Amino acid sequence: MKWLEWRFLILDHAFEIYAGLIALLFTGLGIWLALKLTTPKVTTVVVEKEVIVNSPEFVFNKQELERVGISQRELEVLQLMAGGLSNAQIADKLFVSLNTVKTHSSKVFEKLEVQRRTQAVEKAKQIGLIPR
Repeated sequence: MKWLEWRFLILDHAFEIYAGLIALLFTGLGIWLALKLTTPKVTTVVVEKEVIVNSPEFVFNKQELERVGISQRELEVLQLMAGGLSNAQIADKLFVSLNTVKTHSSKVFEKLEVQRRTQAVEKAKQIGLIPR
């Protein structure tokens, strides 16, 4: 008896059942296609090689340091600048405030007679305050 009731129920709503199955099929197809299209096709390959640099040993030029008048803390800031650190990163590394780093940086610029960080690093390399 129950089987007969289910049969009439399915026959009465056959169109809705087919439409629902087709909607589910297209929904699944859409999700699959979206995942296929949005996954990146780039693969990252990491290659590790040993780099040998033939450069002469760095000799710190104390005479230039005294002539220019850079303090030890300003030299530390200059070395960290040469390492590519931002002012905020330098402040974190030296455990000082950002304003202190900015003050040290401006004093270094003034003493080296330059306008920018890149110029300060290059001049410090030329006069032997930081390694090349």
